[in-house]
Amino acid sequence: MKLLKSVAYSNWGDLIDSKSLNVVHLSGAMTNKVYRISWPTKIESVARTVLVRIYGEGVDLFFNREDEIQTFKSLSGHGYGPKLLGQFCEGRIEEFIHARTLSSTDLRNPEISALIAAKMREFHNLDISGSKDIILWNRMRNWLGEAKKLCSLDQANEYQFEKLENEINSLEREISRDDQETGFCHNDLQYGNIMINDKKKFITIIDYEYASYNPVAYDIANHFNEMAADYHTDTPHILDYTKYPGLEERRRFIKQYLSSAGEEASDEKIAKLADDVEKYSLANHIFWGLWGLISAYVNHIDFDYNEYARQRFEQYWLKRRLS
Repeated sequence: MKLLKSVAYSNWGDLIDSKSLNVVHLSGAMTNKVYRISWPTKIESVARTVLVRIYGEGVDLFFNREDEIQTFKSLSGHGYGPKLLGQFCEGRIEEFIHARTLSSTDLRNPEISALIAAKMREFHNLDISGSKDIILWNRMRNWLGEAKKLCSLDQANEYQFEKLENEINSLEREISRDDQETGFCHNDLQYGNIMINDKKKFITIIDYEYASYNPVAYDIANHFNEMAADYHTDTPHILDYTKYPGLEERRRFIKQYLSSAGEEASDEKIAKLADDVEKYSLANHIFWGLWGLISAYVNHIDFDYNEYARQRFEQYWLKRRLS
């Protein structure tokens, strides 16, 4: 409350009364708790709105919060996402973006999908300060180490932890190439982290907790895998892989992604990136499978993390056999 009052006064000259606050919990977040907070202003019938993010428990196992805040500030400086208005120990206050968050069905809308592809390409081309090393593989190894500490012996056997270490190493050898393009990747581009101004047809990417430099094919693979999810149902942890985009849809997205930067999107280039994306989708299943197992122990948001993890690993082994 103290910080809210300070932010309101220093930014807009508003004097707020705690009794006048309108607080709305925004569903769909699986790491943090997010609230839209509004209050009346001096102008009649005009309300001020901010977003308050309460950090999830145990997230320091997944990423460094100080690094994430620096990324947030850096992206804001590039004109991306909301502005940081204030920080406190358990969270922060952000600018509220007056746009709607996408729904799961929006990802399949060809017009919106083309906008996402272009924005993703723009995002990947950003020059963000800090290390530009690929962190995907070491992050998964670190997470596997954390999962081994937290999980029971039964779980370790069920999820084949001993095999997973070899799988991560094998995948890295098989699909890493010196000529693969890397860029600044969001790494969590699910529909809830994408907003759109429908009138202006403008896309905004938000929430950069997992953002880092990685192969761009990995980020696209993550986006495709997220098409199986709908986090706003009674069973948000249930994934439906019949919704995974078919080859034609994947290639259309990749063509729009490449051509948005003025590149010649030749059939050969599209096919090559599409093939890389499918390979990186395997790594993406391990990544979020491990995230689910760890989250079940450290995060108390109402979400069945164990079942989510089980489905991601199930898809990994199924797709691995077919690859």
